Amino acid sequence: MLNIHNLSVSFQGEYLFEDITFRLGNGDRIGLIGKNGAGKSTMLKILSKDLEPDSGQIAADKNLSFGFLKQDIDFVLGRTVLEEAYEAFKDIKVLEAKIDEINQLLVERTDYESDSYNQLMIDLNEVQHQYEIIGGYNYQGDTEKILQGLGFKREDFNKLTDTFSGGWRMRIELAKLLLQNNDILLLDEPTNHLDIESIIWLENFLKNYVGAVVIVSHDKMFLDNVTNRTIEISLGRIYDYKKPYSQYLILRNEIKEQQLASQKNQAKQIQQTEKLIEKFRAKASKATMAQSLIKKLDRIDRIEVDEDDNSVMTLNFPVSIVPGKMIIEAENVSKHYGDLQVLNNIDISVERDSKTAFVGQNGQGKSTLAKIIVGELKHQGHLKLGHNVQIGYFAQNQAEYLDGSKTVLDTMIDAANETNRSKVRDILGSFLFRGEEAEKYVKVLSGGERNRLALAKLLLQPLNVLVMDEPTNHLDIKSKNVLKEALKKFEGTLILVSHDRDFLQGLTNKVYEFKDQKIKEYLGDIDYYLDQRNVENLREVEKRDVVKQQPKTSNKQSYQDQKKLKSLNNKLSNIESKINQLEKDIKNDDVSLATNYDEVASNPSFFDAYQAKKNDLEMLMAEWETVQETIDNIDL
Repeated sequence: MLNIHNLSVSFQGEYLFEDITFRLGNGDRIGLIGKNGAGKSTMLKILSKDLEPDSGQIAADKNLSFGFLKQDIDFVLGRTVLEEAYEAFKDIKVLEAKIDEINQLLVERTDYESDSYNQLMIDLNEVQHQYEIIGGYNYQGDTEKILQGLGFKREDFNKLTDTFSGGWRMRIELAKLLLQNNDILLLDEPTNHLDIESIIWLENFLKNYVGAVVIVSHDKMFLDNVTNRTIEISLGRIYDYKKPYSQYLILRNEIKEQQLASQKNQAKQIQQTEKLIEKFRAKASKATMAQSLIKKLDRIDRIEVDEDDNSVMTLNFPVSIVPGKMIIEAENVSKHYGDLQVLNNIDISVERDSKTAFVGQNGQGKSTLAKIIVGELKHQGHLKLGHNVQIGYFAQNQAEYLDGSKTVLDTMIDAANETNRSKVRDILGSFLFRGEEAEKYVKVLSGGERNRLALAKLLLQPLNVLVMDEPTNHLDIKSKNVLKEALKKFEGTLILVSHDRDFLQGLTNKVYEFKDQKIKEYLGDIDYYLDQRNVENLREVEKRDVVKQQPKTSNKQSYQDQKKLKSLNNKLSNIESKINQLEKDIKNDDVSLATNYDEVASNPSFFDAYQAKKNDLEMLMAEWETVQETIDNIDL
């Protein structure tokens, strides 16, 4: 489908990656991983032809279509959600305009018996037939189905896109891509603005996607559930294995251990050979043998151990001054957006040095309350900050808080004051913006690099309270760990909005669950909260809420159905895997027949095997339909 050969890209004289080669094929669902700034987003831009590489070739099948979900998108103002989503169907919209134009002419004309009127009828029939072939009578229903899968409600469809946040507009863009049936999907951090329901829906959609998918994501569970191949970009080269993320990490460690062991054994052999050379070199009678050993040593292919990029940012949040005992006291706080009530008469108190987590489904008011606390949103009710409280706020939508036209250095200098302006370069260096990296414009930074810059800016202001809304979005695994350790050491008060259980573990001592316009307090860490809810992870909390909205069944029946559904889904995945393999085999046979018929035809067993594969494929397709129908009929 797509072949990438000896691809190289450099910035400011240094290679981002050099001479890398790989191939994309149908059914590949690739997790493209690597630390922030490694070149993941750049690779997607090259694959989509938005960016030209310095050298190398990309060979693609003719008429190959790409869908690219970028981290930053631009919308035309004045369109509704549906109108923007319908932009996915440009060919259909052109035909719709032609149909309207012909119908208008037919209404205006009265020369029913003329040749030109008859030609209009023929033209209308042809355009309508073409319209039907490309899905003109189905696209509106498909659009509504996918928008609802991504979390939109029917009442949202006719609202203007500019009334939605950046995260929701990102969902509209994702919906457009999923509706286009592209051959290759390139998705840059697709889960950052999705709630759990929508993530699970997207997982199921991508599992059944027939084309190739390349995903940049730091969501380990999402990668494990969707991908069947992992490509890591590290220090200018790639590591490519047909394993999902977690299995890839295990395999990479095993390979590195084998390399270390082999390198150690080889070093011993080289050392022994060098000793023999020194021993024989001194004797004239052994000089020939010494030269032979030297040549042997020169021919040895030295084993190299894969190098890891262990550079990480350093982070420490100093407390400015000690505040009063009570940080936040809120009574009867309410917030609504038009007719939508998000928070209704909630009470909350936050004490000095407490560590609090806000959890719950998207849209339940977590970010809203965070913005009320930092003074960004007006509200009803009473909220009071304590004595000497100085808040540092990390917003979820960092792109909207940073000026893309400024450089990294200018962004920091503008945020600094007289006392810390001299430290700007040192702070940037500790966040891996060293040398010329500090001269980059914000608009060219990756999502992870922007988050690092936003964290660096926090260090320029006095604070004793941190309010952080999804700070791990875009951050690579190592940066997440650095941030977590810094927050553990933070001696001030922390309020943390997050869906990431691994990140929350060991960080907080109180949990507020947001649900149905109210909040519920749990006096313990995230593990205590999950134990009280009798679930294993935050995904299960939100999935369980979905199940509760469905008709009640007995626990026994529900368990049996779930067990049966799991078994059927496993069977379906197995069938799909066999179908994919058979389709590839048949395609290879077709190529052999087309390019080398005489040689292939001389093999008497070829056509029997070829027909057997087609028969097997037909049987598997029928079996797939049966299993899928059974799954659809299970009502949990």
